[in-house]
Amino acid sequence: MKDDTNKLARLRARFGDRSGGEIADPRFARVAAQLFSKDGTRVAPFAGHPTLLSAPARVMDPEVPDFSGLDVALIGMPMDMGVSNRPGARFGPRALRAIERIGPYNHVLDCLPVGDLRIADTGDVPFRSRFALEDSHADVERWITHVVEAGAVPLSVGGDHSISHPILRALGRDRPVGMIHIDAHCDTSGPFDGTRFHHGGPFRNAVLDGVLDPARTIQIGIRGSSEYLWEFSTASGMTVVHAEEITEAGLPGLIRRARDVVGAGPTYLSFDIDSLDPAFAPGTGTPEVGGLSTREALALLRGLKGLSLVGADIVEVAPQYDATTNTAQAGGQVLFELASLMCFSPAIASTGVGR
Repeated sequence: MKDDTNKLARLRARFGDRSGGEIADPRFARVAAQLFSKDGTRVAPFAGHPTLLSAPARVMDPEVPDFSGLDVALIGMPMDMGVSNRPGARFGPRALRAIERIGPYNHVLDCLPVGDLRIADTGDVPFRSRFALEDSHADVERWITHVVEAGAVPLSVGGDHSISHPILRALGRDRPVGMIHIDAHCDTSGPFDGTRFHHGGPFRNAVLDGVLDPARTIQIGIRGSSEYLWEFSTASGMTVVHAEEITEAGLPGLIRRARDVVGAGPTYLSFDIDSLDPAFAPGTGTPEVGGLSTREALALLRGLKGLSLVGADIVEVAPQYDATTNTAQAGGQVLFELASLMCFSPAIASTGVGR
C-alpha cells in the first residue's frame, strides 16, 4: 500500500500540473512542439479550411504555377472520365480533404511528414474540360512537369487510375522509373471501345511510351475476373503477385520481394483503393472481394521505407458508394503513409534516408 501511495505521489508530482504539450520523451517532444501552443492547446481537427493531410495550402496560378521550395506537392486530380464501371472518383480529392484527424505523427516510421517535409496542398490540376479525357491527361502531364522542374515530388490524389499514365510520362521522360503498384487489377489491358486511354491500361501505355521499366515493376494484390486482360504484365517482364499468394508468402516476404524488384533506382508508388477488400473500402468503382485488409496495406507500405520514391498516388476513391466514409478514411490514411515514406526517400534532397 505504501509503495502504491508513493508511486501515485510521484506521478502527481511529475504530471499533475503539466499541459498536454509538455512531454519529456524527446521522441515525442519534437512532435508536441510543432502542434501545441504555449498554453497547451491545439488547433481543432474539424476547424479551419480543409486541406489534404491538413497541410498548408498554396494557391497556384493555373498558367504559371510555382512549386519552388517544396519537397512534396500534394495535388488533387478530380477526373474520372476513364472509368469502365461506376463513376465518382472525381470526388475523391474532396472526400480526402474532408477527413479529419489523419496524422500528424507516424509512430511506426517515427516521422511527422507535415512537419518534417516542406509540403503543401497545392490544390487541383486545372483541367480545361470535364469531357475531353485526352486533354485532361495532357493537363496532368503539364502540371506534373512543373512539379518536377521545381525539384518537388508529386503526391497525387485521384481521380481514376488513368491519371498515372501522364504522371509517369512527366516523371520518366529522362529515364524510365520502376514502380510498386498495389491494386486489384494490373491495369495493363489494351484499347476499350476505340481508345487506349482508360483506367484499365495506364501501365501498358507507360511501358510502351518508354517511361516505365517493366523489369523494375511489381504489381501486388491482383485478383478478380479480369485476369484474361493482363497478359501484357507478364509478357513485358513485370512481377505479378496475386492476392491469394500474399497469405502463403507472408508480408515480410512480399516486402523483400518488392524491394528486390525495384532496387535502389527511382521508383513510383501507385495505390488503388480497390486493392483493399470491399469490407474495408466499398466506395470504389470496381470492387473485388478477397483483397487486403487495412492493417495489411499499412504494414506493406511501411515496409517500403527508404526506397527512392520520386512520386506516388492514391486513386479510385468514389465516396458516394460508401455511407460510412470508411473508404475516404482508408484513402486518407494511405495518403498519410505515402507522405511518411517521402521523409526517407533519397529522391528528396532535404530529407533522405535516416532523416
